[in-house]
Amino acid sequence: METVTGKVKFFNEEKGFGFITQDGNNKDVFVHKTGTKEFLQEDDAVEFIVEQGERGPYATQVRKI
Repeated sequence: METVTGKVKFFNEEKGFGFITQDGNNKDVFVHKTGTKEFLQEDDAVEFIVEQGERGPYATQVRKI
């Protein structure tokens, strides 16, 4: 699996999910709090792996860079 980079577009800690905009193609990817062990905030630079789920792509193994 390929690691990609991006920026956190939105993350709601209370609800436990958000979106990351990928660098290069500007596509948004869903991220759930179970996909990261770090506290995410808007505009954080991150690297992650994109996986395909039943509802579309989602980010896993998210970490700040």
